[in-house]
This record gives sequence, structure tokens and C-alpha cells, in this order.
Amino acid sequence: MRSFDKWDALAGSIPTVTIAPPATSNLALIFQSQSSTTAAPASQRAVMSRLDGPETRGHYDELRDANGKVRPHYEPIITDLTRRDAAGVKRLADTGRRLLAERGVTFNIYDDKGLDTPWHMDPVPFVISAREWEGIEKALIQRATLLNAILNDSYGPQQLIRDGSMPAALVLAQPGYLRPCHGIKLKNAKPLQMYGADIARSPDGQWWVISDRTQIPTGSGYALENRLITSRLLPDVFRDARVRRLAGFFRQMQQSLAALAPRPVEEPRVVLLTPGPYNETYFEQAYLARYLGYTLVEGEDLTVRDDRVFLKTLNGLEPVDVILRRVDDDFCDPLELRNDSMLGVPGLVRAVRAGNVALGNALGSGLAEAPAMMAFLPGLCRKLLGSELLMPSVATWWCGQERPRGEVEKNLDRMVIKSAFRVRGRDACFGGKLSGAERAALAERMRFAPDRWAAQEKIAFSTAPMWEDGHLVHKPVSVRVYLVATKDGYMVMPGALTRVAATMDSPLVSMQKGGTSKDTWVLSDGPVESVTLLSNTSTPVELRRTGHNLGSRVSNHLYWLGRYAERAESSARLLRSTLLRCSPESGMSETPLLLPLLEALKCLTVLDDVPDAAALASQQEQLEARLLEAVFDANHPTSIRSCVTHIQRIGVLLRDRISVDTWRIISQLSDALDAYDNTPSITPMSDALNVLTRIILELASFHGLAKENMTRAQGWMFLDIGHRIERTVYICELLRAGLRSTDAENPSLLEAILEVGDSTITYRNRYSLLPQLAAVYDLLMLDEQNPRGLRFQFERIRQQFKHLPHELNSAVLTPAMRVFLENSTRLQLCDPTELARVEPGGWAQTQVARLLTQLIEAMPQLNDALTAGYFAHSTISSSEASPADTTPT
Repeated sequence: MRSFDKWDALAGSIPTVTIAPPATSNLALIFQSQSSTTAAPASQRAVMSRLDGPETRGHYDELRDANGKVRPHYEPIITDLTRRDAAGVKRLADTGRRLLAERGVTFNIYDDKGLDTPWHMDPVPFVISAREWEGIEKALIQRATLLNAILNDSYGPQQLIRDGSMPAALVLAQPGYLRPCHGIKLKNAKPLQMYGADIARSPDGQWWVISDRTQIPTGSGYALENRLITSRLLPDVFRDARVRRLAGFFRQMQQSLAALAPRPVEEPRVVLLTPGPYNETYFEQAYLARYLGYTLVEGEDLTVRDDRVFLKTLNGLEPVDVILRRVDDDFCDPLELRNDSMLGVPGLVRAVRAGNVALGNALGSGLAEAPAMMAFLPGLCRKLLGSELLMPSVATWWCGQERPRGEVEKNLDRMVIKSAFRVRGRDACFGGKLSGAERAALAERMRFAPDRWAAQEKIAFSTAPMWEDGHLVHKPVSVRVYLVATKDGYMVMPGALTRVAATMDSPLVSMQKGGTSKDTWVLSDGPVESVTLLSNTSTPVELRRTGHNLGSRVSNHLYWLGRYAERAESSARLLRSTLLRCSPESGMSETPLLLPLLEALKCLTVLDDVPDAAALASQQEQLEARLLEAVFDANHPTSIRSCVTHIQRIGVLLRDRISVDTWRIISQLSDALDAYDNTPSITPMSDALNVLTRIILELASFHGLAKENMTRAQGWMFLDIGHRIERTVYICELLRAGLRSTDAENPSLLEAILEVGDSTITYRNRYSLLPQLAAVYDLLMLDEQNPRGLRFQFERIRQQFKHLPHELNSAVLTPAMRVFLENSTRLQLCDPTELARVEPGGWAQTQVARLLTQLIEAMPQLNDALTAGYFAHSTISSSEASPADTTPT
């Protein structure tokens, strides 16, 4: 089949692909190719036993040649695997999964709403020989150069349309053609700064480009993660095989993006613009931002003033020079491109047009991704580059031409039917899977709007070995290769993201459709260069003690991470003490002591209501069920489960800001709760107590890592402020509930308060007597050396306020500082001799009761003042007034 009409000569005919099944392989030859002359053990033969099967016929075998011999570049891998038994290879796979989980490598699956789905990687790498890679590299550099020239022309003089080299509809009718971007001149940049090509092998061994990724070539971060894991799993083979390193590619990416800066600065400000945590590759975006040293931002973090882009930080607006974007073209600017976008930056196109900010890739670069474009690339390559296309595209026909459309209709059962232009939500259609009536209906739709359709030949992808169910099996693979622009051309990453289809008969190779991934080893004929992202040690460096100013949105997330972590820990401590005192062993004998704890839980909205003393004994089972719901119920807004969910959600938003160890703790918080999902009513109380203790210990680890590992910069300050405000609320509510109890002076109740406040040992060390009211309240309120005391919390907040912008250094007190000083002074002026005094009017008239009430009412005011002063730019303001309000921005 061929392309037709007046563009036929330029498009060129597509080489015919002859599909011939490979010769039947001889499994015994696999082992003959190894250095050992002894027969392979049965356990090793079992590992390889599923590599032969009729389902692989008609596919190119990446592992073996037509004679059944292992290809030379695969021999080191196969030698290593056949030295292991099935259990040994399984240990490799299990270790790989564990390492990926520990590093928090995830992927969001849209169809199943599967947020943070574990990333899947096969331990057997995909291997490409040095000689073959040379051809791939040369061909893809040519293709990137060609596509870049097409983009330059399409958004510039449009000479290709004027002279008939390319149909006007191929550009002007595309949804991906951004008319507001026509005529924009890029000062230092190629429109195609980064490029990804999905390539696959047909049954005759020919490499084909099956898809171009010119807008957002995702996956390079996952390729890097795969490399880090595989090199740990197979260190000896990796070293001996001379696998080329990936760091040089990312170093070139840093240099290329820095060179785009429109203003002459030594260190331009580069940010990575993300659509947010619900995007399928959000992990990769956060990972790359951290790896490359860029600030991860969302659209709301940026603003345009006087045609310049600025990042909103705690210290004000800071200019942005380069944006590495992961937001689709038309979502980048709601003013000029798509007015319903919540992901972009209003005015961004205007700033780009003025030449004050550079983007990678340029707006509108998605134009070259259109499947219909592939039909014209051979002719355009001859015209623009004066050479033949070195790696052909998969055979493509654009139905906007009459004769190709007729050929497509005749051979519809052999075609893959696609939208001619990339359209969200429109999947490819495989003609061979349609009934006769469905094919007729599709042909009618194509006749109605022919320029909107393209057809491609269906290729049987090559197969590579992967580990599955205790054996090596063959699965179809495609390879995504990445390129980055350089001063003189393009550089290819000496590796790739290899994706594996879910089944042999799967029509697509997609991670969204259940596929998995492989590390891609590109071998070298000589010694492998050791490359690092670090600068040359001889380069002088200006010493500094601070980094970039912290973005306001990130500050907000850290602040609420501190609040939710403390909220979960304090609730867990209070619930644990309560459950211990209403257990069957106690026979409810501690009912008078239980009521103040239940009252504190009610004030903190952990419980909706509390029975009175008379009804408490008769409602023991109902009370226990409600307490268990407060631990496990995901629908309860202030349960431990809900708090943990919020912590993990914020942790995802801060992936580029927190360490791997901190992420491990955050991701493990729900492990103890998962075993009891949807069954809180039948959970034994002893199990619930174990869960609460485990949650407390995990959160103690989190606080310990934050205290010992985080630099005392702005992020740490807001994390700690949120922590201290939340702890103040809990201490005040606990003390107030105990104070207004008729058993306020009961030593057993005071012992419970000390237990919840984690101050029992300190009290016993100071006083060799039963707990007394004045001593307990002094320890938990006025002792500035007690980390669980109110004075300690205010002192820590004061220390953090010293270093925040516009606070203590300001000539005029800010609202946040005013609220803080007023209440800190009240606490300092509290008379210790008043702590145990009982007024005739009851507990509410005591100085201590009034103070606790004032502090409880002041914390939401302090929260609102901080929000207005530092986080007000957020889409949703975080003005929580109580622990019941659980929606951070």
C-alpha cells in the first residue's frame, strides 16, 4: 500500500514488510553458547522452558537469532540468569519490587482511578548492541532535526504550505495548532528542545518509529529509576557488559535549559511546571525536579507581571527564566489558549511573545505529534534536509486524500484507525476486531470528515524475555528513546524506557493498560565514561547557607503536614488511653475517669457525642464501636485513617521536598490500618491498641527525621509551626476537659492526663507522690522545658517567627505576630498558685479555665493570620477553625 495524490512524490512509498515466522529455535543451543560445557541443571532448564511457543511466531526475537542461538549482546544476562534457579531469579524480581516500593516509585492509572499505583519493572533488561545503537542514534537525531524544522516553518513563514509540500489542513485544521503562538520568535531556543520517539521492531528486524512525542516526552525519569534499581540487582553483569551511563544526558539537559534563559544571569531560575498530583507521571515530575535541582511548581505558583513570569515565594516575587513544562499546550494559558484551564499561568503566552521567558518545549510543539504527519515525513525530509529518512515511520495513510482513503477502506480489517490529530479520549481502533457492520459504520464516519482520520499498518512488535510466574517468557516490547537539543544539534540518551505489553495478543503496549517496564542497556565497545551531574571540582563555587526562597504553596503544604502529623499522633494517644479504660477487663469501673477523656475527644470532633455517666455502662458496646470507627473509618473526617490519608496526600505533593526515608515512613503509615479496612466493628480491641501504638511509633519516627535531618530553613519552620499549633489545641482541650470534670482532683484522672501528655516519667521523677492538680497543670502548661507543655509550644513558635519574613523584624506587628504575642503573654502571666484554685462559680470562673478557652479560640485566628500572610494566593484558603476541618490547599 502507498500514499497517493499530488503529495505522493514527497511522501514516498512505504517499504513493504514481509512477515515470515522465524526458524524454530533449539533450546539446547542456549546452553551451548555459555562458557560451561556441562549440561544445565533441570532447575535452570525450567527457568527457560517457556521461551518457545507458537504464540511468538511472526515476531522478531530480540533474544535469539534465526538459528536459536542467544544473540551476543544478550549472553552476559542469560549467563547470569541460567546460573540461578527459579528461586534465585524470583528473589531478583522480589528485591526489585521492594526497592521500587521503598523509593516510592508510583504511576497514576486514569481508568481505575488508581492513584499512586506501584511502578512495575521487570528485572531482565532490554539490551541493544553498540553497533545497532549507532544507527538508531543517527536516525533519531535526523528525525528530531526534521520535526524541529517543520515546527519552525509551521509557526513562522509556512513555506511548506505555500509551495504545496504539505497540505494546509495538516497544520491549520489541527486542534494542536495554536494560532496565538504563530509568529513568536524564540531567541535562544529550538521549539523542539526535548523529543521522544517510540520505536519498535517489525518481524523482519527493521526498526520503525510508531509515535513521535514532541510536546511532553515523558518517561525519562522512570528510565533513570529503572537503571538505578537494575544496576543494584545485577551489579557484576552491569559492570562487565559495559553499559553506557545516563547521567551525561541529564547533565546536557541542565545545560541546554540553562542556555535558554533570556536574561544574562549566572544561574537562571528554572522551574518544572506540573499539572499536579493526579497526572499519570507526577512521581516522575517530582523526581526529575529533585534530581535536576529545579523547583516543582503548579500554575498557581506563578504569576505574570509586566510580561514577565514570577514565582510567588515567602519573600515576594522572584523572576523565572525557563519553564520545563509538563502541562499540555492548550492548558498553559487560560487567557489566550483554553479559558477553562486551571493548570496554566494567565498571561504566559504574552510573556513568551515578549521574549522574557523560555519554555521547553515551545508552546504548540504538539503539532508534530499528529499521526497524519507521518505520511509526509519522507518527502519533507528530502526537501528540508536533502536526505532520505533513515528510520521509517510505521506505514501511515491520511484519509484527507481521496486515493489513500480508498485504500484504507479496502483494507480496513488490516489497519489501525486513529484520529489524524491527537485528540484526548479517542483511542485507536483495530479494524480486525470490528464486525462487518461496525467496519461499515466506521467507513461512513470517515467519509463524512475524512481529514480527521488516519490509518496505520498494524505491526507485530518484537518480543523480549521477561520474568513471569517462575519462568522467562516472551512479551512484545516497544522502546521510547529520548533526545535533548544541544548547541549544534541533538543528543540521544544512551538508554531508553522499554515498555512491555501485558499479553502476547495485547494490541497496545501501554502502562495504562497493564504493561510493565524494563531498563534498557545500550552497550559500549570500549570503556564506559564515568559521568556525574556534579560540577567539576576545580570550578570555584560561591559558598552560601540558603537556597532559593520557598514557594508559598509548598510552605502551605509543609505547614499542614506538620498539623496533620501531630493531629494523628495526639488523637492516637488519646484514643489509646480511652480504649484501655473502657476495656472489658476494667468492667467499666473507671467510668468517672473515662468521661473527661471522652469529652476531650468530643471537643476535638473525634467523637460526635458522649453519653452521660448514667448511660455509659449500658452503652459499652456502642461506645467501643464508635471508638473503633474513630480509628479505622475512612468516612469519619477526623479518624486516624482520615488523618493518615491527608498526611499521605500532602506527602505526594511534597515528593520533591522530602527525603526518601521520610517518604517511606509516610507511605507505611497506612499499613497497620489496611488489614482492618471496612471491618472496624469486628476488630478486636487488642488489635486496635496495637495499631494505635504502631501509628504513634511511626509518627515519632517522622518527627525524629524532621528534627534531625531537615535544614532549619523556611520549610522546616512552617512544618514546626503547624506541629506546635496543633499540639497546643490538643493540650488545651485535654486540660480543659479534665479541669471541668467533677473528678478533676482524682489522682487516677490526673494519671490519665499525664499519660496522654506523655509526661508520666517526668512527673514521677520530680514528685514522689500521687499526681496532684497544681503539679500536673504546671508541668503541662507553664513548664517551658517540657516538649508536651504549652509554654514549650509558644517558645518554639516564637523562635520560628524570628526567621520568617515580615514578622519580628517588621516595624509594625503583623496580624500573626499580634495574635501570638497576645496569647503568649497571657500564658506567661498565669499565676502558678491559681492552678488548683476552685472558684464559687465553678471551673469556668477560674483563671486557668479562662486561659485555656482563650488559647483554644486563638489558634484558628493564628492559623488564619498565617494563611493570609503567606498562603493567600492558594486557590482554596486554608482557614481551618478546628481539627474537624480537614481540607488543606
